[in-house]
Amino acid sequence: MIELKNLCAGYGGRDVVHGVSLSFPPGRVAALLGPNGCGKSTLLRAVLGLSPKSGGEVLMDGVPLEALSTRERALKAAYLAQSRTVPNITARKMVLHGRFPHLSYPRRYRKEDDEAVDRALDWADARDIAHRPMGELSGGQRQKIYLAMALAQDAPAILMDEPTAFLDVGHQLEVMAVARRLAQEGRAVVMVLHDLPLALRGADDAALLSGGKLVIRGTTEEVYASGHLDRVFGVALRRMETDGGWQYYYG
Repeated sequence: MIELKNLCAGYGGRDVVHGVSLSFPPGRVAALLGPNGCGKSTLLRAVLGLSPKSGGEVLMDGVPLEALSTRERALKAAYLAQSRTVPNITARKMVLHGRFPHLSYPRRYRKEDDEAVDRALDWADARDIAHRPMGELSGGQRQKIYLAMALAQDAPAILMDEPTAFLDVGHQLEVMAVARRLAQEGRAVVMVLHDLPLALRGADDAALLSGGKLVIRGTTEEVYASGHLDRVFGVALRRMETDGGWQYYYG
């Protein structure tokens, strides 16, 4: 369980997240929503200790973030960043980086590490590109590898910043399916998403930020019914019931 209590965070001495209180329980997919610049990415980074917080608390399984080492944090929560450098290594070696928190120094990979990597590559539908250099991959293929690296970390929580970026519609749906499977396994899944229909259809819960403040948090049904999404984004979000459940669209 990850809990935020009145979290304030930012960069350059300026807060962009203001007094946000949220919890991300296991077994649920939570979507972080909000316009560009509202603090979604900064919030994720502050949860992991990658961006400084100026106030409030972050608790992981009831333990303050400051009481945990970098390795202990990585064993509790994996992170898929919005953008990454592209090292001159194969895709499989990139995914192996996700196993670092489980290894002592000097790093020696074990059978269970190779098995975790194979499983993560399969989940990300990336086994067929595992042998290729990272520099030769398309943006969408790299995104699959970064997702596999986060999955290989095998942490009880996974935080993903725009995991569907660079992916076509079919692969976006596959990423949401992976998120659902992770939640069904009992993990806490947090996703920053810009596609509102995709988020409302695929997530259990949603938290809407605006100007660095929490506007509403609840189930996706509650957040949609509140009307706050229309107001904050300046859109007309509608839905229709189908045999496969609610389908959301812009009216």
